[in-house]
Formats: sequence, structure tokens, C-alpha cells
Amino acid sequence: MARIVPLVLKEFLALLKDPRSRMVIAVPPIVQLFVFGYAASYDLNHIRFAVYDESPSAASRELVARIGGSPTFRQVAALTHEEQIAGVIESRRALLVVRIGSRFTRDLLAGRTAAVQVILDGRESNTALIAFGYVRTIVDQFNARWAAEHAQEAPAARLQVRAWFNPNLVSRWFIVPGIVGVLTLVVTILVTALSVAREREHGTFDQLLVTPYRPAEILIGKSLPGFLIGLGEATVIVMLAAFWFHVPLLGSLAALYTGISLFLLSAIGVGLMISSLAVTQQQGLLGAFLFLVPAVILSGFATPIANMPALIQKITLVNPLRYLLVVLRNVFLQGATCSSLTGQFWPMAAIAVVTLTAAASLFRRRMA
Repeated sequence: MARIVPLVLKEFLALLKDPRSRMVIAVPPIVQLFVFGYAASYDLNHIRFAVYDESPSAASRELVARIGGSPTFRQVAALTHEEQIAGVIESRRALLVVRIGSRFTRDLLAGRTAAVQVILDGRESNTALIAFGYVRTIVDQFNARWAAEHAQEAPAARLQVRAWFNPNLVSRWFIVPGIVGVLTLVVTILVTALSVAREREHGTFDQLLVTPYRPAEILIGKSLPGFLIGLGEATVIVMLAAFWFHVPLLGSLAALYTGISLFLLSAIGVGLMISSLAVTQQQGLLGAFLFLVPAVILSGFATPIANMPALIQKITLVNPLRYLLVVLRNVFLQGATCSSLTGQFWPMAAIAVVTLTAAASLFRRRMA
């Protein structure tokens, strides 16, 4: 022990004196704690819903008021035509639509069970199931009050659920398209985050500097392998999703690959930034890990972004994986085309421009 203790002290001093090592020890755990603590929540706190009431009456208004009065729900629209239902669901303006039929009040007053239809956005199958459970609880409370006031034994209102884009609310249809984005991000970030750091660690970076290549050419040479590997990885996973897991691929392949390509460019920019800052491959791996975990948590892959605090939701706007997941799920399940996904394409393009420009600047500074 007399010989081991000085060695242990020496290792502690080496870790604590190195600014990068101190940052690695202190920053990542705190960042991960706040990300998981605030963003990773399966509880739904902000469920956007719309109402299509074909039987406006005191009873229907009471039912709607019970749903809207819950702190979990927020009414975003009162629809007046059946055709409006598709718009609020497809645009993700509302997670569900409560449709009260024209016979609702008549059936209640006649002592019959009245149907209430709940139309869910099946692209978010897990979230939709939880939201439907909340609605069912509120309807059960409405039934209990109606039965007490009108001495009615049969349930006053009966829920009829209909899920769009995922009729059976199969969780695999929700998860597998998201895995396409997550695995593509992991592979691309790791490949690019280690590229420059590997050259520097092996001592070949200086040799690269004396070649006739310009900095932009070297940067492109470092980017293309990651882009092609990520594109190939995404293609394989998409094929497995469609042909092995039988997730329906209804949309445009052009829209799918446009989204994947823009996402890869933004991810490569982040990876090259990490690689330019890292001195060793170990630091590159730690930097990649520090980016990957928050990126996945803040993407809406497992938990809905709408549940996150307002500040966290704003941070997710700079996360390219957030936009790719919308592209993937809309192309797979909704049959989306390029024109309907421009709102997801341009943020990824903007992130790609910023990250690649920053990576080029850091790269030139390293070569200076």
C-alpha cells in the first residue's frame, strides 16, 4: 500500500490539474441529470385537443368543460365541419379530437348510452394511449355524475376510439422509424468525431498539413465517409423496418432521403466540431457521448416534447434529430411528401450550415 498510495495520488493530481479532465468529470453528469430530470417524463402535462360538437347542449358542454378543465388538457380548436378534423391531426396541432355525435343529447335524455368518438394521432402511439386513458377517466366521472342525477344504470357516454395512421396503435410502428434516426446519428457522430482526433493521436495530422490539400478539401474528405456510411446505415435500417418489421412505408422516398441527407450534414458538422476540439480519441468519444444522450432525450424519440418545460422545448429547436423523427414517422405512417415536410427540412439545413461553418473555422484554427 505504501507504493500504491503515491500512484493513486499521482493519478488524482493528473486528473484534477488537467482542465479537460476536470470538465469531463464534472460537466457530463450534471448535464445528463438535468436532461433526464426535466425532459425524460412519461407523464402527459400538455395534451392539445380539439372538439367537434354536433350536438351542442348543456350535457355536451359539460363533458367538454370537464376535459378542458383538467390541467392536463388544453383545447386548441372548436371545429364546425368534419373536414377540419384531418387538418388539426395531420398538422400535429392537436393530439386528439373529441367528436360528439348529433344524437348525443337525444340518447342521454332517452336513457340510452350515447357514443363519443375520440380520434387519436397514431403516429405517437404511446402518447396517444396515455391520453386516451386520461379521457376515459374523465368520461367515467361524467357517467357517474349523470347516473346519480338521472338514476340511470347504463353508462351515459361510451367512448369509441379511432387512431389515424396507426389503427391498432402498434408501438413498433412508432419506435422503429425513430430508431432509423437514432442509430444513424450514433454511427455518423462516432465516425466523424474520431476522424481528426485519430489523425492527431497517431501523429499523421502534421503530415496531412504539409500535403498540397487545402483546408476545405481536407474537411470534405473527412466529411464524405461519414455521410456515405450514415446514408448506407439509414438505408439498411429503413429496409429492415419495411420488410422485416413490416412498418408501412407510405410516403415519398424523395422526402425520406432529403430529410436523411440534411440530417447527416448537420450531424457531420457537430461531429467535426467535436473532433476539431478533441486532442485524443478518448476525448472525441467523451464529446460524442456528451452530445448523443441529450440529443436522443430531447428529440421526442421516447417522450413527447410537449411535456418538457418551455425552456427545454426551445433548446430542442437546435436538435436536428427532433426534425428527422417527424420526417421519418410522417413518411412511414402518414405518406408525407417533400412539400408537406418543408417545415422540417429548412431547420436541419440551417443547423447544417451553422455546424459545418463552425467546424471549418475550428479546423482552420487548428491548422494555423
